Amino acid sequence: MPTQDAHLFLKVDLDEPLEFQFCGGRVVLFTHKSPVREGPSQDGAMLLHVEGERGLLVVADGAGGHEGGERAAEAALLALQAQMGADPDRAFRERVLSGFEHADRAVTELRIGAASTLAAVAVGPEGARSYHVGDSGVLIVGQRGRRKHESISHSPVGYAVEAGVIGEAEALHHEDRHLVSNMLGAEGTHISMSSVLPVALRDTVLVASDGLFDNVHVDEVIERIRKGPLLKAGRALQSLVQRRMQGGTETRPSKPDDVTFLLYRRA
Repeated sequence: MPTQDAHLFLKVDLDEPLEFQFCGGRVVLFTHKSPVREGPSQDGAMLLHVEGERGLLVVADGAGGHEGGERAAEAALLALQAQMGADPDRAFRERVLSGFEHADRAVTELRIGAASTLAAVAVGPEGARSYHVGDSGVLIVGQRGRRKHESISHSPVGYAVEAGVIGEAEALHHEDRHLVSNMLGAEGTHISMSSVLPVALRDTVLVASDGLFDNVHVDEVIERIRKGPLLKAGRALQSLVQRRMQGGTETRPSKPDDVTFLLYRRA
């Protein structure tokens, strides 16, 4: 049976990013609550080593009044973790999908009107595979800045960008940017899954909540994470998103929110 080694981050405020060894590479994590909302962060993150050099990088972003959001994010992460160790003879992909389904059920069974996004990247010797529900996202970029994979936000604005109806810059200022059309705990939840994506030695994998993507243009994200030491990249991203939440302009958005991101590179 696989030996799980999980690092869970719930209701956590970090002053600066943390760096870990993880599944044949390095991970940098940052998470912090909204600068304008009372109460703890409704984001959660998990580093789950499952077996060998296989593991999951996971971000959940809860939604709901009072304690609902953080409870939903926690329920989603714990349900996914449990399923990854429940049946080791099943294929890794099947365990992740089962984990997402159980996460949806766990959030629904809270019966507090809460919901949660969930985004995960499975990493291993063969590459990476992306899974997500909602507007927490996944991005994989090369050292020169080429977008090798970018998840589509499950939202009216996200679908409009993918269809070419509006541009990325316009989308960041759209009045419906906050609307999400697919979440755990809501009716008709569906899971988006990528094919296996090759990850080169200098590629960077990013998993993040919408607190990052609602405040920073994707090109700005890429420019800060595509090269250089991973911890330095994490600090640059943290600095930019927190500055942006303090105030924006016509071309630079400012939407104070909880923010969580994970960066991964193979060793």
